[in-house]
Order: sequence, then C-alpha cells, then structure tokens
Amino acid sequence: MSVCQRCIVVLFAAAVCRVSAQGTEGPDATGQLSLDNITEPGELLVSATTEAAAGALTSEPATGGSTSSPDRTVPSEVPVDFSTTSVPAVTVPISSQARSITPLVTSVASLCTCNLLAGECDVNCCCDPDCSATDFSVFSQCSIPVVTDDSQLCTREAVLYSLSSSKVPQIVKETVEIANPNIFCIQATNYQPAFSFITPVEPTATNFDSLLKEFGGLDFNSGSSIQSTVGSAQARIASKYEYGSPILTRNSYLKLPAPLGTNECTDNNPVGFLENQDFTCTRNIQLENCSIPALTLGTYKNVEVLTVPSSQNTVIVTLQAVTIKSVDGAVFRGNLSDYIPSYDTTTGICNNVVLGVSYTFTYTDTGGITSIAASVILGAIDKNTVQQNFQAHFIQNGTAPTPLSGNPGYIFGLPVVAGFKLSQSGIIQSTNRLGQLTLLKSSSGQNCLAEEGNRSPVLFGYNMMSGCRLQVNYTGDAFCKLTRAAILNVLQGQQFPNYVAQFGNSLPENVLDWVPINVITTDQAEVQGMCKIPVSLKLDIRWTKYGSLVNPQAQIVSVEENIAYAFFPNNLEGVRFIQISSSVNFLDVSQPASPGYKAQPTIDAKLPFDFFLPFL
Repeated sequence: MSVCQRCIVVLFAAAVCRVSAQGTEGPDATGQLSLDNITEPGELLVSATTEAAAGALTSEPATGGSTSSPDRTVPSEVPVDFSTTSVPAVTVPISSQARSITPLVTSVASLCTCNLLAGECDVNCCCDPDCSATDFSVFSQCSIPVVTDDSQLCTREAVLYSLSSSKVPQIVKETVEIANPNIFCIQATNYQPAFSFITPVEPTATNFDSLLKEFGGLDFNSGSSIQSTVGSAQARIASKYEYGSPILTRNSYLKLPAPLGTNECTDNNPVGFLENQDFTCTRNIQLENCSIPALTLGTYKNVEVLTVPSSQNTVIVTLQAVTIKSVDGAVFRGNLSDYIPSYDTTTGICNNVVLGVSYTFTYTDTGGITSIAASVILGAIDKNTVQQNFQAHFIQNGTAPTPLSGNPGYIFGLPVVAGFKLSQSGIIQSTNRLGQLTLLKSSSGQNCLAEEGNRSPVLFGYNMMSGCRLQVNYTGDAFCKLTRAAILNVLQGQQFPNYVAQFGNSLPENVLDWVPINVITTDQAEVQGMCKIPVSLKLDIRWTKYGSLVNPQAQIVSVEENIAYAFFPNNLEGVRFIQISSSVNFLDVSQPASPGYKAQPTIDAKLPFDFFLPFL
C-alpha cells in the first residue's frame, strides 16, 4: 500500500471515529452503519466505501477519536484498493437509535460440500480451506466447480471454482449472479431460514431427559401426539359426530387394524364416522405364543364407544355372530361366548384366532351412535403368518341395508332396481327395494282386496305370474268408475315406479343410467254402454349382455307395461267375480358375441408430385 493510500485510510478512520463520537452509536457488530429510526435533524455525507474502509482497519483505535468497541475487530490482512473502486456518494441521515440488519443465514462463498475430512485437504476440493498452495498444484480439476444458492430464487449467487492454466496451477474463485428464467421463481423472501435445514439440538447433560422423552419412542411422534391430544380434547366438546370425525371411546379413539405402507398390520387406524372401511393385513407371530391381544376376541368385543362426543354415555359391542373356520377351510357356526386362542402342542395348531371382525354401527340423523353389532370369524392356524380382515359399516336407525343388485350388471335372483322421476328432478329411489318394482302376490283365498299391499318383488331373470279374484257388486253407473280405480290399484300397487335402472349399481343422480317404463294398452276405444275394466298387467323386460366377452354384464335396455282391458255391460246386476292376473317376462335380446380386435394401423403415404420424373 502506498503512502497516499495509507493517509486516506487514516482519514477515513478518523471520520468514522468522529461520527461515533458525535452520534449516539457507531457502526454495529456487523461492521455496517445503521441508518434507521431517524429522530434528529441534520444529515451526514458518508461515502459508500466507509464501510469497506472500516472493515480494513485493525483493532487499534485511531488518534483523536473514541475507542471502538472490543467486539469491533477486523483482520488487517484484507486489502482495500481505492483506485479501482467507484464510490458514489450517498446522503445518509444520522440515526439516534441503531438497528442491525439481520445477516444472511448462509453465505455461498463459505459453503464447501466436498470438504469431508476434518483438518485435512480433500483431493480436488477447490473450496477446502485446509488445502495449501502446494496441494492446489497437484489438483487435476475441481470436483465441485460451482456452488449456488437456492435454485428457486429469481437471482441467486454462485461461486465458480477453477484451476488456472499457469505452470503452477492456482485456484481461481469468482462470484457471479445467475438469473432464473422460470416465471414462478421467488423474487424476495421474508424468512431466509426457510431455505435451510433446522440445526438439530445436540444432547447435553441438561437436555438429555427432555430429548429422550420426545424422541425415545418407536417413532418421532411427539408433535403429532401433542396435536392428537389437543384434537381429542376439541373432539370431545362436540355435541354430535360429524362425517369423518373419529369415533371416541372413554380414553381414546376406536381403532381397527389396517395395512400401513406394507401389508403388515398396524393397530393405530381410527374409525371415522360414516366412513365404511374394509382392510386386510397380515401379522407375523410366534405360533407357540398366539394368545396376544391382537388375536383375541375380547380385544374387539370389550369396547365401549361414546354415543356422542360430549357425553359419557357409552354403547357396548353386541356379539351378533361367531363363525369358526378350520385349517382345511371348513366353516360352521359357533356359540356367542368368549374364545381365547390356545396352542395345541400335539397338532401344532393354534385355535380360536381372530381372522376377521365386521362392525355394524347404527346411528341417528342427529349424529349419535345407538348400537354396535359385531360378527367375528375365528379360525385355526398352523403358520406364523396370520391374515386378518376388518370391516366397518354404518346404517341409519330405522332403515334397512340395501345391497346392490349387481356390480355393475344385474345378478339373477336379485330385485330389479326401480324409482320415480319427477319433472326437473333426478331419480327418487326408495330404500326398500321390495316396494319398488313389484308384482301382485297370490294368496290361498284368491281375494284381491284381502291381499292388497302384499306384493312380491320382481327378481331379475325370473319369469313370474300371479292372480286373484275380485268380487264386485253391480250398483248402477258408479260401478264402472270405482271398479276401474280399485283394479288398477291392485295390479300396479299404490306407488308403481316409472323408471328402472339399467345396471344393478346405477346411481339415482345418473339419470341416463335409467330407462322409462313404457305403458302400452291393447284396447283403447271406448264402447258406448260398456264398462272398460283392466283385467291383466304384463311386464316385458328386455335385457342384453354388455361389456367384455370374457365377463359380460346384464343390462336392462327397455321395459314395457302392457295393460289389457275387458268390457262389461253397464246394466248388469248382482254379484260378479272378475279374474285379475299379472305377469313379468324377461327377454334376452343379446346379439351373438364376436371377438373384437384393434384396428390395424393404416399407411398414409404421400409422394411428391415429381417422384416419377422423368419417367412420367
């Protein structure tokens, strides 16, 4: 450094010390002059190189100025070249209360990911501070030539390392800024530590017990356990169960085993309200010690569930059915009693092991649970691997379960799904499918009025016929109108539907999956002096096989309702009997199946117009 440059440094040092003596505070511990919270008038012209010059000073105080803080020590080896630095002047107000700027969490220039050996030079690691000039001379290349900041930033800092091409290779270090062309880059961040990992807490003699309590379990779930405790407390305040909320017991949640990641059973799966579950998982056990709680009936039977979260009233599990399964697969009904797994040393078989549990929850429309029924499958095993199945179903109080008539196609022998369609509305389907598409039911007395309301469901694929006799008394002109309405009520029922589902699992909201019932009358003309009375109803249901040739599904394509009428004179007197009949006929209209293949690709070749020149 020349003499003139040293004089400039001393002048800048004196200026900095004079500012510290006149102002309330000088440069902070970071070597920067605080410029915020201006309370006093007046301005000070400070050059932008003041900070750089102050950073080049040693810890010795300047003559005639105040002594700097003991923490304000800067190594004197840092060179400062004022001849090549452009220094714009900045007008800065004097601050009465200094506020330090938060430093960066990580400097890219200080990062060195290839520095693996402590206190030793890593081969070809150009950023290793342990490497000397002698080590650099034998480097062939830089193992990590570029170290950059977070790639999500729009502008990020990068440090480039390379070896000079001189006779004795030296490290060339260059700091540049790289622009991110992504339009979704981060322009500015108000929380710099978000780009780095949290430094883990090192165990010491004072914090060892707290860390052991937090991370000493099988998994690191201290945060989730605290959250679950808070969630459990909040859940118990609710006055009713809502969809998806966990079902509570006296001390915890109702849990059923389920697979987690692998097929291995985990016992921490909560049962959500109105969420049907069906899980199958496996357990690895010791066959000689099979009487563990996960395989014992009492674990799944002795459960008390809160009727509503905010109440202490509980509902116990009622054992509804017990099925015993042998090793060879034979199944028979068991007694409703407690079974405990037991190992037979003679045969090497463990009996009475829980293989499956099915819960049926009955709930009210106000979000309360009224009863819980359980069906259990117990079996005998001779292996160390047990496969278990657990189910949970919910049924509203006062309703009956409505199983599908097929999924998707109809199954022979199951009821035909029907419903009503109102104007500007979807399909309205009753929960009781026996009360939808039905047929007149015959009785031993053959009295139509006595069996009114007692009807038989129409089963898919089954042709049916039924009939009865209606006793009428001719009493003049009112006979025709009354008799016609009574007979139609007997034939069709009180609420005869007008739509039928095409598939066994058609949803009411999908109107296109339903076909209308077309009503056809054979005799429409009215004859003077005669009473037109319906005497028969016939349903023709046409269906076809739909889908794959390997597994076709039954689909209803059309339904026709044919009502036949008879004419009776209006001047008859006395008691007469009219024979009434109804029938249903299923017609298979499937076309002969033929295997289909994917179309072969076509070649669309186009030649240039002069391809055959000069021959054509």
